[in-house]
Amino acid sequence: MDFRQLTGYKKAFEISMEVFHLSKSFPTEEKYSLTDQIRRSSRSVCANFAEAYRKRRYVNHFISKLTDCDAENSETNVWLEFALKCNYITEEQYISLIQKNNEVGKIINFMINNPEKFGCKI
Repeated sequence: MDFRQLTGYKKAFEISMEVFHLSKSFPTEEKYSLTDQIRRSSRSVCANFAEAYRKRRYVNHFISKLTDCDAENSETNVWLEFALKCNYITEEQYISLIQKNNEVGKIINFMINNPEKFGCKI
């Protein structure tokens, strides 16, 4: 199996692409702050899923990368709240993305608590 087949990765990638398209409409003065930060953190969730999956031979490394993944997912939630409060996204867009992010967070936590189900030797 490839990391791209992980449900969490697929959902995180979908969020990242949605964030990318939404952030295209953010004001130019946000280019090097909010726009950059929200894109980086949402993409980092995907990258950390990939790294965790490749490190599953070592359970502690697997869990460590997943905690990084969880942190980036939480960071994305913060940037989404800023985007909402700055009126760059609608309440509906915010709610939809937060719900998706929370779902990804649950998947990450499941993986952290059940590494053996993902090929880790315990």
